[in-house]
Amino acid sequence: MRSITPPSAWLLGVAAAVALAATAPTAAATPQTVTGTVGPGFTIVLTKGDHKVTTLKAHTPYRFVIQDRATIHDFHLRGPGIDRVLTAVAFQGTKSYTLTLKKGSYSFSCDPHASFMHGSFRVV
Repeated sequence: MRSITPPSAWLLGVAAAVALAATAPTAAATPQTVTGTVGPGFTIVLTKGDHKVTTLKAHTPYRFVIQDRATIHDFHLRGPGIDRVLTAVAFQGTKSYTLTLKKGSYSFSCDPHASFMHGSFRVV
């Protein structure tokens, strides 16, 4: 003997599936913000919140907000798969980039003053 499922039971199953899909986390989460600051004196720093960045997670998108406070500095980021000047020497202001980094060691510096304006972090 075959049983027949009433339409109301079928609709209840569809409604439950739709509700679960609507509450599932999305794959594209909002990137965390990392702030790079160069100048106005002879300082360069990379922070997340109130803490200096020492490690970041690999294959995670981060929003790098670079605050360049002097026209005598730049902000240059180097590491696996990236060698990029995020703000040029003549630029003063704020720029933003979304970057997804690979595992490895990274450095950031001001090119004109690289001997004393530099820092580093790891991506794990």
